[in-house]
Amino acid sequence: MATDASPLVEPQLADDGDIASSGEAGGSGPASKQIEALSKSQTAVLVLAVFVAGLCSIVYELLIATASSYFLGDSIRQFSITIGIFMASMGLGSFLSRNLGERVLGTFVVVEVALGIVGGISIPVLYAVYAYTDLYTPAMMVFIGIVGTLTGLEIPILVLAMRRFLKLNVNLSTILSLDYFGALGATLLFPFALLPLLGTFKSPLVIGLLNLAVALLVLRAFKDQIEINKRIAGTIGALGGLLGLGLLLVFSGDLLRPWHEAIYEDKVLLARQSPYQKIVLTRYRNDVRLYLNGNLQFSSWDEYRYHEAIVHPAFSLAPRREQVLVLGGGDGLAAREMLKYDDTKTITIVDLDPVITEIAKTQHLVRELNGDSLASGRVTVQNEDAWVFLEGSETRWDVIVIDLPDPNDTSLARLYSREFYGLVRRHLAKDGVLVTQATSPFFASEAFWTIVATMEAAGLHTRPYHANVPSFGDWGFVLGASYPLDTSKIRVTVPARYLDDTMVSSMFDFPRDVRVADAERSTLDDPVVLGLYLKGWKRWR
Repeated sequence: MATDASPLVEPQLADDGDIASSGEAGGSGPASKQIEALSKSQTAVLVLAVFVAGLCSIVYELLIATASSYFLGDSIRQFSITIGIFMASMGLGSFLSRNLGERVLGTFVVVEVALGIVGGISIPVLYAVYAYTDLYTPAMMVFIGIVGTLTGLEIPILVLAMRRFLKLNVNLSTILSLDYFGALGATLLFPFALLPLLGTFKSPLVIGLLNLAVALLVLRAFKDQIEINKRIAGTIGALGGLLGLGLLLVFSGDLLRPWHEAIYEDKVLLARQSPYQKIVLTRYRNDVRLYLNGNLQFSSWDEYRYHEAIVHPAFSLAPRREQVLVLGGGDGLAAREMLKYDDTKTITIVDLDPVITEIAKTQHLVRELNGDSLASGRVTVQNEDAWVFLEGSETRWDVIVIDLPDPNDTSLARLYSREFYGLVRRHLAKDGVLVTQATSPFFASEAFWTIVATMEAAGLHTRPYHANVPSFGDWGFVLGASYPLDTSKIRVTVPARYLDDTMVSSMFDFPRDVRVADAERSTLDDPVVLGLYLKGWKRWR
């Protein structure tokens, strides 16, 4: 045995507390039980098991929080709820571990098998619950609670199991450090590999398979230390779980098709998971629709109303429109309208997600819709965060069009803050004009007027307006400049299907029932636009 012993764990005598009986009443000094040496293969399996235990649990937590953010919005709230319930459940699991007794290696295997199966099926089940029931939130909490409780059992079980092989101080430090490194691995693996390559549906299946494979390795490496009934239960559970999760992985495409149809109603042409969002393209007859995280971005039936409204008033008011910046707008639809102006020489589109711009360049239905605008020699695409791009640029643009998604989470709400509008203003030509989409003044009136007030707090003169886009309803926009804007001078001088001079003049009038006096200002420190946006839309969903 000595020739196969790992140098990490030299045989040594246990200290007080290493053996449970050492603290019994009447104890008279240190226990004298000899600590067994781990073989090299056992050491390797132990290291792998602890690392994977930390990795898998964190991945399950991240996946549930991410899926909940997609379905329910407000990522901060969903991640906070997930972390809170997960940590409390870990505490419960740690508390329950006190009743496990002495022989716990078999229990560790059972816990790993249960964690692999429950964690592996968590997202597929939550997808189904969201599509076919109104019980998503309680189901989400149940899964977080089970995964957290099983995770809380892992470390105490491993410490108890390894005390016959490792001295207490080495035991604790080794297991905890490996578990923490596993958690670090999860936080790197999740955004850079799992989410972009596998998406939210397949990722937990793969991680569940990893959990189960490690459980089988532990069974094999420590078979002499695990009682026969737990060996049998662990083996049957692990093999059954591997088969079940494997089948779900193989047939995931077939399972997702009816789910997409239940969620989106129309035929799904494309479903992609980028590092930033879930992208779905659907079609019903001649209506092509793009969804980001379940939120409609455009319908081919009426998108021209939105894009004519966001582009032509600003282009008409700008003394020059040679250099144009578009923040967002990776679908190329706004660029299509801009290319109607012969004096526009350069259009720089800054869209965070390269998958969106790739679809706009290659998907034939989207290309037909945007007029192949992204292939124009006048258009340049930069896949970068809008804020980071502006901070790294010294250019001033004649027209800036902000065509970003609604402020439905904190990462987007920062792009509707006073600080962001101040940054945009610094990159606007002295006589330049900017315009932003600003959600619905009817459905989320407080959020709309907060955007107006926030732009004014950044030193911009504003002119809010709105247009009727049937897919969205009454939709709002805000013009801005460093000087007062005279909207009576707006003239539509290029071909348009929706706008004309008469229509434009009416867009700046708001009925009394959507006006909000004394609107709040949104800042990085206090993103009030997020809460107001979610509050407004909640009333209508």
